[in-house]
Amino acid sequence: MKYLLLIHMNPDIWSTLTQADIDEVMTGHDQFIKHITETGELIRTDALAEPEQSAVVRVRQGAPAVTDGPYVEAKEFLAGFYFVECETKERACELAAMIPDAKWNAIEVRAIVHTQEK
Repeated sequence: MKYLLLIHMNPDIWSTLTQADIDEVMTGHDQFIKHITETGELIRTDALAEPEQSAVVRVRQGAPAVTDGPYVEAKEFLAGFYFVECETKERACELAAMIPDAKWNAIEVRAIVHTQEK
């Protein structure tokens, strides 16, 4: 089964981290990527740009309205994701717990129900 491990970051929490904490997160990602590459579970991973560089699109009464993002009425923002393939949801949750951001932020585990390739 394929899963997205979505990293939701709270900038208020991130801003309180020490440089040592931030270095721990970055090193942890390198180690996590190495691990899930070796186990064959990694399909893809991407980190997203800062929220201030995003836009929010809504269509109202047939007309698109584009506003500066990222705000969709939440404190957290989507910071990045891992796309993995593993046997069970429990294993996907084990992997999510290995993501260093889980120490300070939330990792959402979502099953992929449909994939369309180019």
